[in-house]
Amino acid sequence: MQNVKNPLIFVVEDNKVYNKLIVNYLNSNKFTNVKAFYTGEDCVENIKLSPDIIIQDYLLEGMNGIDVLKKVKKIKPETEFIFLSGQDSMDVAINTMKYGAYDYIVKDQMTLEKMVNKVNQILSVRSLKKSKKQYKIGIVLFFVVLFIIVLFIILFFFTEMFGVNR
Repeated sequence: MQNVKNPLIFVVEDNKVYNKLIVNYLNSNKFTNVKAFYTGEDCVENIKLSPDIIIQDYLLEGMNGIDVLKKVKKIKPETEFIFLSGQDSMDVAINTMKYGAYDYIVKDQMTLEKMVNKVNQILSVRSLKKSKKQYKIGIVLFFVVLFIIVLFIILFFFTEMFGVNR
């Protein structure tokens, strides 16, 4: 994962005007680390950049959205997907989720706002997971230090009681 405050977001949309609209909307909402692609193949070729989130159209020419999702999840399973589609089909939405998409948004007048809300949700969840992991590490370190202190106290009293010289 990149930076939680400025995640790397891939936008995969074959409609060049809509692609630019999505990128500009993300930029206007303080997401400036955005890469635009017009094909699924281009997205997969650049997966080595380790995007945090991929926002993509469901119907793409060539490699479709599900194909991109499957390939990317094999390489970078932590990458989250948000699908955007003009298809208001429950089957399509369920299919994207079945393969690991975070969400599916039907394109309408509120799409861009919903998309930014989903990106913020993903970042919030990741931030909580990171905090939880740091908390667990802190607890483990506390008990390790406590164990070492108790061990030294026991060794100190053992040497004092039995007069063992070093």
